[in-house]
Amino acid sequence: MRGCGARLVWVLVLSLAWLGPALGGEEEDGEVEEEEEEEDEVASDELGEEDDVLVLHEHNFARALSEHRLLLVEFYAPWCGHCQRLAPAFARAAAALRNESSPARLGKVDATAQTALANEFNVTSYPTLKFFRNGNRTHPLAYTGRMDTEGIVRWMQRRAGPSATLLQDADTAAAFVGSQDLVVVGFFKDLGSEAAQAFYDVASEVVDMLFGVAEAAELFEAYGLAADTVCLFKKFDEGRTDFPVDPERGLDVAELTQLLRVHSLELVTEFTNETSDQIFGAKIPHHMLLFLNKSSSAQLALRDGFRAAAGTFRGKVLFVVVDVAGYGADVLPFFGLKPDDAPTLRLVKMENNRKYRMDRDVFSDTAIRAFVQAVLDGKVKPHLLSAEPPKDWDTRPVKVLVGKTFEQVAFDETKNVFVKFYAPWCSHCQAMAAAWEELGERYKDHENIVIAELDATANELENITINGFPTLHYFPAGPDRKMVEYKSARDVETFSKFLENGGTLPEEPPAVPETPGNSTGKEEPSPLGTAEPRDEL
Repeated sequence: MRGCGARLVWVLVLSLAWLGPALGGEEEDGEVEEEEEEEDEVASDELGEEDDVLVLHEHNFARALSEHRLLLVEFYAPWCGHCQRLAPAFARAAAALRNESSPARLGKVDATAQTALANEFNVTSYPTLKFFRNGNRTHPLAYTGRMDTEGIVRWMQRRAGPSATLLQDADTAAAFVGSQDLVVVGFFKDLGSEAAQAFYDVASEVVDMLFGVAEAAELFEAYGLAADTVCLFKKFDEGRTDFPVDPERGLDVAELTQLLRVHSLELVTEFTNETSDQIFGAKIPHHMLLFLNKSSSAQLALRDGFRAAAGTFRGKVLFVVVDVAGYGADVLPFFGLKPDDAPTLRLVKMENNRKYRMDRDVFSDTAIRAFVQAVLDGKVKPHLLSAEPPKDWDTRPVKVLVGKTFEQVAFDETKNVFVKFYAPWCSHCQAMAAAWEELGERYKDHENIVIAELDATANELENITINGFPTLHYFPAGPDRKMVEYKSARDVETFSKFLENGGTLPEEPPAVPETPGNSTGKEEPSPLGTAEPRDEL
């Protein structure tokens, strides 16, 4: 996950940990004299460092690749908040790898200054992390680990050493299996086979599990196996899950990775700081949530029926317990819940954050199974959140919409309605707030243009999914219920041009090519595009 903006799921209050990439972001050119001074400073191919992180630019990048066979490079923008938050963890990871004499090193590139490198490696969001092995400049790998110190270190360690431990006899295998709560062992009669290589590939990527590999006949016999098999050993639930290798299809890397993710989770998982990465990393399409207060023995007893229902839907629905008086308290507003609402059940469809609830909570395993199956079959309508509208919502220059008033305003056939969908915590929304208010003032008396806003963290709409903040949509007058997304500059004048032109921006005249001695003095367009930054979900 990367981003100056990820993929948020049902924990919006923890959004900064899950934010995905925000596209583009205009870069500002400095004065010509300053740029020339910077070029003089970086013309050398010397490898400088800041906090154990190599400082890279177009003049020393090739040298870094030649001197460091394992190099993870962060392409960042100085203004990017997510880059700023990543920087301390990235530096600590660099120091940790250096202290253990690892061949792996970390480097960073200011992509807004080193535009040639940014273009070469197709950097379109911040931060972007790419891994270079053995000096290969043409095919770097995308970083797929966690964006914290431990995650970065583990990911690099797997690439620096063997991804799986060779188990040669029964004693070492038994010790390995018992060494952790969760270990994976691949049993292959030929460690040079394609299936074994696929297993090593999985082990390289799934860095939060311990992997072993065995080919000795005595180990096949000891663990009751006759053919190539991947075994997941765990000190909970059923204790062991086997994934036989299909002799025809072999071993599919993506399929095995997902199976391990799914079966490494307990049948019912409590939402905690330690499990949150696993919960969302498993990429299970639905989450069934039991909100309860763990200090109540009566509510704790409800876990029995919840657990009994979970096995039916393994891999399709993840069953999660949320303690409303503990770590889960912060997510309650996302569901429109208060601690006193516990115990209660909710199901979330992860692709669009749609939430479903029973007409009346019933906690038996039979009732829970029936409800979950009905949602999967499309027989239950989503439960949409809506705040209450402020008393003066329609008298302000910027109309304040909520879920229950959105339809009547946005799809008013006599009005052209421009709506900002925002999150209160979003820095990009805060940065454009003044411009939006000014726009509202400018059009407050206009006969057919309405400027409005909706807090998309407190209100949900049936047919509109918001994937990032701020999102701006224009709803033109008429019976066709059209919606146009605005993606240009976020300033009052550009907004006004868009509105006055009926929901499109007028075409600009073609730029005159700059010739020597005839400088226009205009800034060059950003090579990373002109889309304004936003926080992505």
